[in-house]
Amino acid sequence: MRAFNVLGGVLLAGAVGVGGLWAAWGRDLPSVSDLDVLEFSGQTRVYDRAGTLVGTLTPSLSSGGSVNRDLLKAGQISPWLQKAVVTSEDRRFYQHGGVDVIGIGRGLLKGLLKNDLEGGSSITQQVVKNTLLADLQGARTAERKFKEAVLAYQLERNFEKKQILNAYLNVIYWGDGGNRDIIGAGGAAHAYFGKDAAELNLAESVYLATIIPAPNRRYKEFKSYRPLMKSLLDRMVEDGQVTQAEADAAWKTPIYPAGWRIGWNADGTLRTANLERPDRLGENLQRTEGAQRYPNFYYLQAVEKELLPLIGRKALYGGGKIYTGMSAQAQAAAEQASRGARLPDGATLGAALVRPDSGEVLALVGQKLTDERPSDWNNATQARRQVGSSVKPLLYALALEKGWKQSDTVLDAPISGDYQPMNYDRRWTGRYVTMRYSLDHSLNLPTVRIGQELGIPTFEAKLRDLGLTPPANAGLSLTIGTLEASPLQMASAYATFANGGLYYAPTLVRKVEDARGKVIYTRAAPTPKRVWDARAAWLGLDMLRGVVNDLTPSQGGLATRALIPGWPVGGKTGTTNDIKDLWFAGVTPTVAGAVWVGKQEGGPLPGWAYSGEIPTPIWQQSVAGTLAGQPEADFRQPDGITYRVVRNVNMAFRTEDADNEPVARDGSGSTTGFFGRRRQPAPPAQPTPEPEPTPVPEATEPEPVPETDPIDPIDAIPVTPVEEPAPEAEPVPVPEVPVDNPPEPLPVEPDPTVIPDQNPGDQGQPVEPVEIPEGEQGNQDGFSGEPLLDPPVNELPPVN
Repeated sequence: MRAFNVLGGVLLAGAVGVGGLWAAWGRDLPSVSDLDVLEFSGQTRVYDRAGTLVGTLTPSLSSGGSVNRDLLKAGQISPWLQKAVVTSEDRRFYQHGGVDVIGIGRGLLKGLLKNDLEGGSSITQQVVKNTLLADLQGARTAERKFKEAVLAYQLERNFEKKQILNAYLNVIYWGDGGNRDIIGAGGAAHAYFGKDAAELNLAESVYLATIIPAPNRRYKEFKSYRPLMKSLLDRMVEDGQVTQAEADAAWKTPIYPAGWRIGWNADGTLRTANLERPDRLGENLQRTEGAQRYPNFYYLQAVEKELLPLIGRKALYGGGKIYTGMSAQAQAAAEQASRGARLPDGATLGAALVRPDSGEVLALVGQKLTDERPSDWNNATQARRQVGSSVKPLLYALALEKGWKQSDTVLDAPISGDYQPMNYDRRWTGRYVTMRYSLDHSLNLPTVRIGQELGIPTFEAKLRDLGLTPPANAGLSLTIGTLEASPLQMASAYATFANGGLYYAPTLVRKVEDARGKVIYTRAAPTPKRVWDARAAWLGLDMLRGVVNDLTPSQGGLATRALIPGWPVGGKTGTTNDIKDLWFAGVTPTVAGAVWVGKQEGGPLPGWAYSGEIPTPIWQQSVAGTLAGQPEADFRQPDGITYRVVRNVNMAFRTEDADNEPVARDGSGSTTGFFGRRRQPAPPAQPTPEPEPTPVPEATEPEPVPETDPIDPIDAIPVTPVEEPAPEAEPVPVPEVPVDNPPEPLPVEPDPTVIPDQNPGDQGQPVEPVEIPEGEQGNQDGFSGEPLLDPPVNELPPVN
């Protein structure tokens, strides 16, 4: 009786333990029904906005951080390989119900003796780990083991053994293929033997099965692991998988894994074995796949990520139709620009184009495209990189929204406090420069002063309205680029300048139909959020256009390479400390976009890499290709805008502010300003004739996507031409700074954009330049003497 009590207690304790584990980890398990797409019957077709077929979607299986999109069915994989893998990896696969209790016991013993929880996982558990639990990234935890076991039992009840084995053969990691991993039987067959998986013989299959536990090490030590092939053949005979004669023949069959030079004896023993070309694995994969097999790769990948949480894997890969906002022309142009991009060694890129009037994504490119298979990482949507000076137009537009004018001046001199940013060339004028001049030349010091006066919390709130996430405690450094964002986020934020101040969250998919034509998902009509008033957006756009058009390259123009003949263009470059990130974000009336260039793993680019020279042409080629053949259009100017020429630059103003005197600001927000200089009288009015803009509404309600016809071409955006403002006079060239001089104030020269005081005692004279004491100059960035180039972000600690 006592024995029964003990047994009952043990069972009760076990039940309580299992119940506790289920309460902790069993309530949020994924559904194994999602895996029925492994035996997909058809491919889901994807169409662009004009109704053109642009690709198909098939399920992808992950192995750690890698993905296999070239899934094979059981009939496409050699039966020899299937048998060899079962004997090698899970001999009791056809007997257990998903979890091999004997194998688990062996694995637990290994864990106790060697502190290693690996071992004992069945093929079914491996499928679960690499698909349904891929987000756990193979962590050796009790939680993962528990979830593996539960899902493995469920998987066995819902699928046949041959389906589970086939999934395993498609997901297993088979080694390093150079720029990508070797995933699945198809990749392994091509990489190691240059043939289809169905063509593998028994000897080759046994070799591939023996290297699965440690493919990179075992591949490089052929002679050491050759005896394992003999052992596996013997076990296959024991299990009835092959006959003794077949095993003997396979042992004597010469095999030549890629990169190896091997001499064989007739009895299956080795004479010589030398690894001469290990890079042949990657070469074989490249020849087999090639980039041309993956058109529109990154857009299709983003479509999957958008739809998966909305409709699930079963519907996503069920063989239906997906209608997107992609422009095939835009996508082709962006991909061509990526292929032709001249980047520093080791650099890659990300690019995104969107429609300003709806937020629909026109094109995505996630990497520098080559002749090799694209990487699965999509920099256009997934990367978060510091944006550098491309954040400045957002700050300047905020100032304009608060009532500032482009002609208002800001002090270009070091600021007080612990945070000591510098201009890119490590110099300052010591004078008040107009906001327009400051943005044209991307000056850091006036920009930080603008941020001081507006307040960082106010700027952070505006960034959040624009779909961006400011870093915590960034302080004043936020104003010059410590914000991290993706190209798609920056493109969507900049689109607000082109559409009158409305923010649209970016979207890709319009609607989805199942295999029978039934609509199973329809995107709601894009709903905009007003983030700028219409006139503030126009003033910000006018400043963006100034960055591209005000200065020639010899005068220090930062973005002249963004110009597109026949189209108005505005945009801004961006560079971060140590030239780690290069940006260009810009707008035209019908396309907004952003391009990032940098190293995938991070790190500095060469000193010659400038944002105006590398990402800007990529943006220009992408957008120009998108607009090719489209009728030329102009931005929609709102009512209440007037132009005035200020120091040879034609600037836009609110009509009621056009003749108001400019305000000199030093960031303090005081009424006296720097050395008592606050307000400056306006110069004698010599305005150009005011244009008569065509009135347009501040915002238009987006039209819902029609169910019956979800397609409309990019050139369908209605644009009302407006009269072009009076031509801008040529800006006065800025004196160049000697190249190798140490940091010091610039020589006192009349600033072409400073509006002089009328005080006879101070007419046109700048304040005394302020020099930063040695040791307090901040991050010098290793640069000096390159005038008027895009300043990098200063990452010194922010002001408390």
